[in-house]
Amino acid sequence: MKDLKFKNGRFTVLQVSDAQDMHIVRKAMVKMLNSAYDTVKPDLVIFTGDNILGNHLKDARFGNKPVIFDKEGEFSRMKTALSHILKPVSDRAIPFAFIYGNHDDWNKISKNEQAEIYKSYKYCVPFNETDNTVDCDTYYIPVYGEDGAEKLGFFMIDCAGFDKEQNKNYELIKPETVKWFIKESEHQRKRNNGKNIPSFLFTHIPLPVTETLFVKCEKDDPLAVKARKKDEYLKLDNKKADGSAFGHCSALKDDSGLFEEAKKEGNIIAAVFGHDHNNNFTANIDGIDIIQTPCASFRCYGNDLRGVRVFNFYEENIKEYETYTLTYFELIKSNPLTRLRYLWDADDKLGKVRL
Repeated sequence: MKDLKFKNGRFTVLQVSDAQDMHIVRKAMVKMLNSAYDTVKPDLVIFTGDNILGNHLKDARFGNKPVIFDKEGEFSRMKTALSHILKPVSDRAIPFAFIYGNHDDWNKISKNEQAEIYKSYKYCVPFNETDNTVDCDTYYIPVYGEDGAEKLGFFMIDCAGFDKEQNKNYELIKPETVKWFIKESEHQRKRNNGKNIPSFLFTHIPLPVTETLFVKCEKDDPLAVKARKKDEYLKLDNKKADGSAFGHCSALKDDSGLFEEAKKEGNIIAAVFGHDHNNNFTANIDGIDIIQTPCASFRCYGNDLRGVRVFNFYEENIKEYETYTLTYFELIKSNPLTRLRYLWDADDKLGKVRL
């Protein structure tokens, strides 16, 4: 795997979040992603978690009846499920990186074992295989300028896990991960004569600070979404954020101080999330951009925001990056057949009658 580099002063990232499908995939998503790769022609694709519908790998195609009862069976289905999103990227010789989400670990296959599937594809960006203090999907990706100097960085952060013995999932950033981030930021400066490298932080579940972008409102407010608390409604504060939210903010319970440390380190330009399928917005909190990306999956809850996010970086001024989303119908020409495919495959449309 060669180093990632700016080309003609530009570097483009395509973010795919919550692909969240099974071994038998919804074709609408595959067509949408293939169109995105060919339209955007990214230098890097980043899969930001819930890359598979992990807790249903053992299920029958219709219904939730288990039909797979061993680890080998689940692993085989996992390989097939991941092939639907990884093979098209690798076939196009596009480097890709990944982090996990809460769904990825809801099965018999460990994170390290899953990582071997990603690694089997030629264009997988190297992940963490040496530091046992953090998960394999906690690692740093440098991007170099045409002069060979480090110009841009991506901090990939694990935030979700599953206790297979107690059958409990947890959604937090571990203290060890925050220590890793601080240490890696120090290394970044040492490599670059004491200077911070403008960097992005990618993690699957929104950091707790994202909740401050929502305000209480009345139930009949046209922008109201149901909050976690009973009989409470919230809406995205359009004075603080640009975009839309059609679901509440499912933020981490605890980031172990990561956001505060990111402010102290001074190298993080933006924090990017998935997980909240129905939300698509950007904001800035204390000098760090907050970027929420909607889902790509058709086999789960979602809405017409389904799509991908694009980041365009410019070597002369990394901080003046551009970002926008592309939805299914912005990537797929609208005609009776593509509209029917969307309605049939999307779980919130006609497809909701099937699993």
